[in-house]
Amino acid sequence: MPYTPSGFFCDRLIRERERRDGEGSLSKPLRFSGQDFTALKQECLTKKCLFEDDTFPASVESLGYKELGHKSNKVKNIVWKRPKEICENPQFIVGGASRTDICQGDLGDCWLLAAIACLTLNEKLLYRVVPQEQSFSEGYGGIFHFQFWRYGDWVDVVIDDRIPTFNSQLVFTKSAERNEFWSALLEKAYAKLHGSYEALKGGNTTEAMEDFTGGVTEFYEMKEAPKELYKIMKKALERGSMMGCSIDVNLSPDLTPDLSTDLSPDLSLDLSPDLEDQLCDSCVVYFILQSLVPARFETRTVTGLVKGHAYSVTAVEESQHKEPKVRLVRLRNPWGQVEWNGPWSDNSKEWVSLSKGEKDKLQHQSAEDGEFWMAFEDFKKNYTKIEICNLTPDALEDDKIHKWTVSVNEGRWVRGCSAGGCRNYPDTFWTNPQYRLRLLEEDDDPEDNEVACSFVIALMQKNRRKERKMGANLFTIGFAIYEVSPMHGNKQHMQKDFFLFNSSKARCKSYINLREVTQRFRLSPGEYVIIPSTYEPHQEGEFILRVFSEKRNTSDEEDQQFLSLFQQIAGDVSTGSTGRPVRPVSAWGSVSIVLGWDLNTEGFSLECCRSMISLMDMDGTGRLNLQEFRHLWNKIKQWQGIFQHYNSDQASSINSYEMRNAVNDAGFRLNNQLYDIITMRYANESMNIDFDSFISCLVRLEAMFSKSHTNTSSPYYTDPRSVCPLLAGLVTVHGDVKRALYLSWFDLCDI
Repeated sequence: MPYTPSGFFCDRLIRERERRDGEGSLSKPLRFSGQDFTALKQECLTKKCLFEDDTFPASVESLGYKELGHKSNKVKNIVWKRPKEICENPQFIVGGASRTDICQGDLGDCWLLAAIACLTLNEKLLYRVVPQEQSFSEGYGGIFHFQFWRYGDWVDVVIDDRIPTFNSQLVFTKSAERNEFWSALLEKAYAKLHGSYEALKGGNTTEAMEDFTGGVTEFYEMKEAPKELYKIMKKALERGSMMGCSIDVNLSPDLTPDLSTDLSPDLSLDLSPDLEDQLCDSCVVYFILQSLVPARFETRTVTGLVKGHAYSVTAVEESQHKEPKVRLVRLRNPWGQVEWNGPWSDNSKEWVSLSKGEKDKLQHQSAEDGEFWMAFEDFKKNYTKIEICNLTPDALEDDKIHKWTVSVNEGRWVRGCSAGGCRNYPDTFWTNPQYRLRLLEEDDDPEDNEVACSFVIALMQKNRRKERKMGANLFTIGFAIYEVSPMHGNKQHMQKDFFLFNSSKARCKSYINLREVTQRFRLSPGEYVIIPSTYEPHQEGEFILRVFSEKRNTSDEEDQQFLSLFQQIAGDVSTGSTGRPVRPVSAWGSVSIVLGWDLNTEGFSLECCRSMISLMDMDGTGRLNLQEFRHLWNKIKQWQGIFQHYNSDQASSINSYEMRNAVNDAGFRLNNQLYDIITMRYANESMNIDFDSFISCLVRLEAMFSKSHTNTSSPYYTDPRSVCPLLAGLVTVHGDVKRALYLSWFDLCDI
């Protein structure tokens, strides 16, 4: 039975409404499972009882579904206990949270624990995820909460403090201090976020790093790493970035994983030797093994390092005591033991030559705690990949810090409609979701003579880990970027022929079966279309596309101008007013002055204004707030550009015969009957359609299509529309009855 995502469009509409009110921000995180931590805690204190979380119960359902499911022998002797039942004096945090507080248990989630260890290096980030003032003494109610970044939103996850134990020992993550429990409770909250503890088995360190920060991740293969990698790593830590690393597993015949249970089925694809010749230039496939190998395939080497295992990079320093200086890297094994035994390991002879002051500076300790130093050259030789999660996408090769803006777009690949696969499938590739990107200004770098714009694209597939028990696995995903000319219009979905005769301008390095694929680009100013896709067609799932773009600060002036316009129409927004409906004449005068339109018209009609407000009024108040008006503003600007393209004689109208192309450019695919009705409804006696009628038509089409298709409010992107299925049943109706039904449908869209 194929995995089918849950309802997408209703969920997205709800999220968009919440975001307009600030929901999902750091200061106002979403309530996961609808649970209000403050209210629940107060209720427990009032009733003098301990909280029991019925959304993540202390039962097998929360442990897992297969290896930790009902039929597994591993769960028979597990007992859920509260910390006060495990030790005498439980503490949430003992002596400050540190990387030594994380020791891996019997769950294969070293990738998560490596990220937690990195999190402790930045106190500000740590206490964003682990809210302070939680304890087992004052105000204790058996309830705790943690916050994570989740597909564009921050969410607050509430849990009780019942933890799985065996013989009164924690089964999963534990602290080196027996009475410290913040790391175990954090792991439980993260397990709840994904549905169960078992859902955390196998993963990539960057996945958790991004969930802790909302940052963007970049990968470096050691064999392809830049010469200045040491400088990059040092600068990353100085900027608060999180780093993890790993060693590839060389799978031998006696060390082959069970692909059906632990790894994505994509890994079993038979790759022939001449694969490169079979694949198109944009579809080189790269399958990730090391990050997904389960715990039983982690193999210890003679040097003490473990293959297929995630490590945290916790420091990058230079030894100052002797010349030449030795560049060192400090790493931590989440196991809390098993360390590197080569040069600069805990008890190696290299430390003898250093003074006590130098040792103290490097915090050298000779203890089996999982943390160790090694020379940078040995680090490069032994590790195969390093992952850096940046809080902003500033290039670590650059000494300058830039201002970045981010556009977030949610989408979905739908089987038989928009799940077209990569360019190896030309018959369906063009049906994938398409997102427009306008690069307006080159980077403001006086030392760079190249006219180019910097941006980072991050494509993330959603909910695959949480839905593992439903049969979901990570897809192999990637994206391509094509340059388009202005003649294609702002919303036109590029057709099959375009991709057959045009090569991509840029693309991701490879298609990868990871949660997120990220890459940095520099392209000339212009208009582009981004095509995110799975490697194979007909694979259905949801995704989020983030684009970080480097821009000059000219947008500040435009924002102030826009705010002034809104205040002129709706009043002072600082008073908290949600804004009045736009008045036909005064609003049109303000808009035309700001945008410099030169159209011979008296303004929008009352009917058109009502249609626009009905379309954009998401909260049902009959008014437009600032965000809703901005959304409307962007749409009118897009549609005005299309109108002017066909208004060749500057007569403030377009010929009805050109309306078909204009509607297509706006992104709507209609049948012939609807085009006939549009002409009958909106064309005048001269068979021309003025701007007011043009906007009225598109507003009603937008309202009709928005009931079943995805929209985006980003000014940089537009998403395509497929053929509307809502009127398909009318093709059997004939003559005037059919026309009446179509006209009635247009009226119904204007609620």
